Amino acid sequence: VFVASSILTMTVSLLRCCTLFSFLLATAAAFSASSTSNMAAATPRWFQHELSITAPSRGCHLITSDVQKAVGTDMSQIKMGMCNLFIQHTSASLTINENADPDVRRDMEVALNKIVPAEWNRDGTFRHTLEGDDDMPGHVKSSMMGVSLNIPIRNGRLALGTWQGIYLNEHRDQGGWGGGHTRNIVVTLQGQS
Repeated sequence: VFVASSILTMTVSLLRCCTLFSFLLATAAAFSASSTSNMAAATPRWFQHELSITAPSRGCHLITSDVQKAVGTDMSQIKMGMCNLFIQHTSASLTINENADPDVRRDMEVALNKIVPAEWNRDGTFRHTLEGDDDMPGHVKSSMMGVSLNIPIRNGRLALGTWQGIYLNEHRDQGGWGGGHTRNIVVTLQGQS
């Protein structure tokens, strides 16, 4: 099971790199295809925000509207660019998935718990066990799902698909040392107006 999880993690990482590389190639091609007059008129823009979100419980939580509220004014100034989200924690993660049916978020949590069960804290699989049964599995899930996202910005809006939403995945029952589930996310916007 651990080997399968490692292979899954490597596959997900490779797919993320390929996706980002494809996006960068497409962006470079579109940029070089623009006319010289358009390039001269484009103004580079950079913005950064920190967003604190308190997850109500362990699980996968839709946070798209929280992100849009936090960066909406600045993002509206970007015609073409990129939004990077980075969560500053080791037992929570970010991903993009379906935003319509809440059963998807529930099923994601169930699947993650089957892939990395809390029992591994008690059966000798893990050594880092002093912080609770959900701690080391939370670290593994965070690495599997990832701590950052890159989302294209098109005409002042996140270029998410119709059914796509941003998830904050809380992998701890108590949210780490401080209790609660407050997670800090750095949101960086870059692009041209």
